[in-house]
Amino acid sequence: MGLFDAIAGQVSNALGNTGAGGGQGGLMDIVSGLINNPQTGGIQGLIKSFQDKGLGDTMSSWIGTGVNQAISSDQIQHVLGSEQVQALAQKFGLSTGDLSGSLASLLPQVIDSLTPGGQVPEGGLLEQGLSMLKGFSK
Repeated sequence: MGLFDAIAGQVSNALGNTGAGGGQGGLMDIVSGLINNPQTGGIQGLIKSFQDKGLGDTMSSWIGTGVNQAISSDQIQHVLGSEQVQALAQKFGLSTGDLSGSLASLLPQVIDSLTPGGQVPEGGLLEQGLSMLKGFSK
């Protein structure tokens, strides 16, 4: 089993494949949107959000080659904003607690997988990696 298969399996277990839009594909759509959102600056904007909220070291651990630091669902809501988390949860048929908990377990793995050499990929490489992850999660 490859790395992407393992991540997809963990997403499936975390979500229990429940909810109308709350399956693996729905969560990967959320993660992809967070990482690729041009309005928030894409991955660099997400990194900046973590830094601005005092969690830059946590994000750096996901990008780096060492052990990924854990993040709580409350910290996810703090970084992304409660309103955004609530809107995304409603859109995908999840509770805010389920969504933020799933993101807390999945986001470090996705960021780590997309930055294998400890560097954020430039340009289209990031989008290609996310497309591959989404394909494995459906």
